[in-house]
Amino acid sequence: MLDLKKIRENPKKFKDLISLKEKDVSLKKIIDLDSQLKSLVSKLNNLQADQNNKSKEIGIMKSKGEKTNDLFSDLKKLSDEIKLLEKEEKKISLSLKEELLQIPNIPHSTVPIGLSEKDNIIKVDCDEKKKFNFKPRDHIDLGKGLDILDFESAAKISGSGFPMFKGKGALLERALISFMIDFSLKNYNYTEFFTPFMVKPDSALTTGQLPKFDDDMYYIEKDDLFLIPTAEVSLTNIHKDEILQNEELPKYYLGYSSCFRREAGSYGKDTRGLLRVHQFNKVELVKFVEPSRSYEELESLVSQAAEICKLLELDYRVIELCTGDLSFSAAKCYDIEVWAPGESKWLEVSSCSNFEDFQSRRGNIRFKNVEGKVEFVHTLNGSGLATPRIFASLIETHQNEDGSISIPVALQPYLGISEIK
Repeated sequence: MLDLKKIRENPKKFKDLISLKEKDVSLKKIIDLDSQLKSLVSKLNNLQADQNNKSKEIGIMKSKGEKTNDLFSDLKKLSDEIKLLEKEEKKISLSLKEELLQIPNIPHSTVPIGLSEKDNIIKVDCDEKKKFNFKPRDHIDLGKGLDILDFESAAKISGSGFPMFKGKGALLERALISFMIDFSLKNYNYTEFFTPFMVKPDSALTTGQLPKFDDDMYYIEKDDLFLIPTAEVSLTNIHKDEILQNEELPKYYLGYSSCFRREAGSYGKDTRGLLRVHQFNKVELVKFVEPSRSYEELESLVSQAAEICKLLELDYRVIELCTGDLSFSAAKCYDIEVWAPGESKWLEVSSCSNFEDFQSRRGNIRFKNVEGKVEFVHTLNGSGLATPRIFASLIETHQNEDGSISIPVALQPYLGISEIK
C-alpha cells in the first residue's frame, strides 16, 4: 500500500508514476475521500473538545449546587452528533483503505520505462548456448521415453494442468528441492521454515494477491482460506503487526512449499507439459531489511538465484523488467530465465523483487531504527527456484542422443546416480 501522506503532498507525481504500470488508474476518489475524512476528523475534534468543556462546566456547576438541565440537554445533543460522525468516519476510512489497496506500487527511479515484456532489458546474457550434434527432444518426449513423467494419470486424477513425477522423475524433483534448500542455507544466512499451505484472506492482502487478484487463487469457501500461490505469502506474514528491533535486521527466511495457481489469465500462453501448471514446487526466499539496504539486498538475491542455475549447468540470463511488465506489488524486479533446447525457448524460473514498504504497510510490519523511530521495513522476495521449468530445462539441456539424462555434478549426491536412463 502506498503512503497516503506522500500521495496527498504530490498527487500528480504519483499519478504519473502509477500510470507507468497501469494506464487507467485514477487517484481522484482517494483524494476526495481523504479530503472528506480530514474535514470530518477536524469537525469531530472540535465537537469532542466542546463535549469535554461542557462536561467540566457541568462538574463545576454541580459543585456549586447550580442547575445543569440545559447543559445536560446540550451535552446529549453533542454526544448524539459525535456518534453519527464517528460512524461516518469509520465508513469513509474503510472506503479510503479499499481504494488504496487497489493501487499498485510505484516503480523505482532506476526501472526502465516500457509498455510490455518486449521493453525489458537483458542485464546478464548467455554467451553461448549448449550445442547438440543431434536434434534435442523436449521434456514431454524425454519424460515419456524414460517413464519419469505421467501427465495422463495426472489428468485422470485432477484434470489438465497438473504434473505427476514418477520413479526417477520423482527422485529428481525431490533432489532439486533438497539441493536448492541446502545451497541457500549453507551459503547464505537463511532461517528455514515449513509454513502452512493455506492462509487467511488478510495474509494474501499483505503480499498483494488480494483484493485485486483473487481469481488467480484457489479459495476454500467453507473455511475462508486460500491455497498459497507461493510461500512468500506465509513467510512475509510471520511478522505481520509486529515491530522488529533494528539489531534483528536483516532477516532472511527460506521456505519450500507446493504452490497453487488457477492460471485464470493463461489463455493463449504455452501450457504444454511443465511450462504452466496449477500445482508446482518452489523454494522461496524472503528478506526483511532496512530501507537504506534494500537495493543492495536485491542485487544479492539475484546473484544467489543465478548461482543455482550455474551449479545446475544450465544456460541462463537475467532480465530487468520495465515499468509496464512489473507486478502489482513490485518497485523493481529481475527475472531469471533458463534455456530449454527442446522447447527452443527461454523459461522464467525466478523473479526477484523489491517491494520497498508496499507490503509492510499492508501488513503493518515495522522496525525501530537506530534513532528509536518506528518505520516500515522493506521486504524482498525471490524464487530460489521454482522446479517445473528447471526440471524441463535440466532434462532437455543434459539429454543424450539415446534419450538418457546426465545429472549435473552438484546434483549427483542427492540422487545417488549420475544418469537417468
